[in-house]
Amino acid sequence: MYTLGIDIGSTTSKAVILKDGTEIMASSIVIATVGTDGVSQAIEDVLKDSGLDKSQISCTVATGYGRQSYEGADYQVSELSCHALGVHHVCPDVRTVIDIGGQDAKVLSLNEQGRMVNFVMNDKCAAGTGRFLDVMANILKLDISELEVEAAKAVKPASISSTCTVFAESEVISQLAAGTEIPDLVAGICQSVATRVASLARRVGIKEQVSMSGGVARNAGVRNAMAKELGVEIEYNPMAQLMGALGAALYAYEKAKS
Repeated sequence: MYTLGIDIGSTTSKAVILKDGTEIMASSIVIATVGTDGVSQAIEDVLKDSGLDKSQISCTVATGYGRQSYEGADYQVSELSCHALGVHHVCPDVRTVIDIGGQDAKVLSLNEQGRMVNFVMNDKCAAGTGRFLDVMANILKLDISELEVEAAKAVKPASISSTCTVFAESEVISQLAAGTEIPDLVAGICQSVATRVASLARRVGIKEQVSMSGGVARNAGVRNAMAKELGVEIEYNPMAQLMGALGAALYAYEKAKS
């Protein structure tokens, strides 16, 4: 039995095809904003990579920021539930999930069965999200992929005190003009994200093991800052950005079985 999970994020579309609820047949990540053909491209990619066609898919579940606008799924499921399912499938010992996406940040508390028992979300402000990092990278004329490398070079990380993206932007520009080294600024930016999201995590309560999911999890600068801020080790899996789509495919499998 083959099932398809689609995670339609604000900046990327992700898709995963599962065989019998266990084996990942193919996965795809397409950088494209909601409302574009990114979803179609992600689905096309996983079908091609798996050697399957749409008629062989028993059930499709959509999740994420843009799930309501996609009509090709059998079910639509909250990204909170899907990230919990996905992370538990890959890392069953995880009890706290920190998911930082393009437009929001979420912290989930899981029980031993991988069910979400509590959560807190920041979806009112760009601070502590992927959008914040995009804005800061643009100011520094860096590609988002370069932030991790630059942060590792820092000697004296800058202090970014503003929690608002607009004010933080002005602060970074001022420090840049004052001669602050770019690596120190990048490390300060990563620390700013960690500080913001760590405050959310403390409201839920930190239970180890702690794992990060979402696109920002790929940034070691943020992961290291988060680990230091929370005083715990952060588990990282290379599939971090695909956890929502994986969870959606798992949910689709349970639906198809029933």
